[in-house]
Amino acid sequence: MSAPLPPSSSAPITSTEPTAATVPAFQLKAPAQRCTRCIMDSTVPGIAFDNRGECSFCALHDKLDHAFPLGEAGRLQVQKLADDIKRTGKGKKYDCVLGVSGGRDSSFTLWYCVTKLKLRPLAVHFNDGFGNPVAGENMVKACRKLGVELRTITSDWRESKDLKIAFLKASTPDMEEGTDLGIATALYGVAAKEGIQRVVIGQSFRTEGICPLSWNYLDGRYLKAVHKRFGTVPLRPWSPADPGFNLDLKEMFYYAFVRRIKTVTLLYHVDYVRADVDELIARELDWVNPGAHYFDDLYQSVIYYLNRTKFNIDRRLFNYSALIRSGQMTREEALERTSRINSIEDPRVIDLCIKRLGLTRAEFDQIVAAPPKTFRDYPNNYSLIRRLRWPIKVLSQLNLIPESAYDKYFNCGS
Repeated sequence: MSAPLPPSSSAPITSTEPTAATVPAFQLKAPAQRCTRCIMDSTVPGIAFDNRGECSFCALHDKLDHAFPLGEAGRLQVQKLADDIKRTGKGKKYDCVLGVSGGRDSSFTLWYCVTKLKLRPLAVHFNDGFGNPVAGENMVKACRKLGVELRTITSDWRESKDLKIAFLKASTPDMEEGTDLGIATALYGVAAKEGIQRVVIGQSFRTEGICPLSWNYLDGRYLKAVHKRFGTVPLRPWSPADPGFNLDLKEMFYYAFVRRIKTVTLLYHVDYVRADVDELIARELDWVNPGAHYFDDLYQSVIYYLNRTKFNIDRRLFNYSALIRSGQMTREEALERTSRINSIEDPRVIDLCIKRLGLTRAEFDQIVAAPPKTFRDYPNNYSLIRRLRWPIKVLSQLNLIPESAYDKYFNCGS
């Protein structure tokens, strides 16, 4: 049985623009080169620029834009995907599992699946104790209004907290490794338990981009290596319906080939404009903006703060660049926004997260003072993944793993 989660404030927590007095004066180091089309720059390991000064991430966007067209072709593909979901779910209580967080993307995806595609999703949320209460209310309201069951998978608080501290000690920028893998295992575990063969995720390369590899490397073996070195709480063993934090290659093989579970990224095929979506879901679902992109998870305050001050990383680069390429933000606006510290770095929320980890500020500062490292400093599957390039490409195309997986490991820097 999971240990009880730490108490969270019942008052809404949203990010406000910090004042100069509350935010460290540290600024990101200026890049040697910046893309002439978006705002990705040479701080991204492995980025390349062509003779026009456009970056390799822009080239990846153009490739994906061609492979996943919008308009009539997109609508036909969405209908094809919906028909497949209904076929595999025929005779079952649910025809798909849909991951929800209370943020914009997942809330819209849930609304779209129910109202436009007439699907019967089971909404699944992964709770690791750092959810934003505003996002939590968004999920409850959306599911109630749409008549969808919401199932929350609550991680063992001891494991979740221990993994977060372990990755702080590992001194790498991918501090959300446990949460990201926990979300994936929650979706696969519920699908396996309920006999559901389709998992829908609300992700779009046109509005979110794909995070550079070295900034967020996902690998079950890597997680276990960091846990073995720095963790103190044993991880639960894997079982199909209760995977815990276990999602290595063999577990992925089981879900993809034994249980025949496929992932569906509907937003790759949908005309999705953030400003319009905000208005729509506020009207239809009584949705409230949690305060910033990704701020459905309060721990993002810590991640953005340490990425900036310790690793010289601004994660807004790949998000805003995606919006620039899709015509939803100007390059000038993006440059102006990134000239200021991200409002998600709310000092109050950072202090709250440190307290929930059971650390004093002095203990936290001592842990994060260690020299920066990357996933390459720990055992991982990257060399094996590189050797499996073509099988992974085929699996991505067949939706047996997320469509973004191939590009994540092979086209998003080094």
